[in-house]
Amino acid sequence: MADERDYWTQKRPDGKWETKREGADRASGVFETQAEAWDRSKDLARDRRGEAYLKGRDGLIRERNTYGNDPTKSKG
Repeated sequence: MADERDYWTQKRPDGKWETKREGADRASGVFETQAEAWDRSKDLARDRRGEAYLKGRDGLIRERNTYGNDPTKSKG
């Protein structure tokens, strides 16, 4: 089941980068650079207390940020 609080940053077939809400058909934003798209994904996830995922050019998750209720208790 898709969590609509989560946002993905991924490369599009046209070479640009998109921010996309999980489960959405259309992108929330399209950007020239990965950094711009990643910043937008983090902002949207932070506002909705969700997670932001960054997919690299190879399609694998490179980075993941959680905002809100993080079930892991860690020091530091």
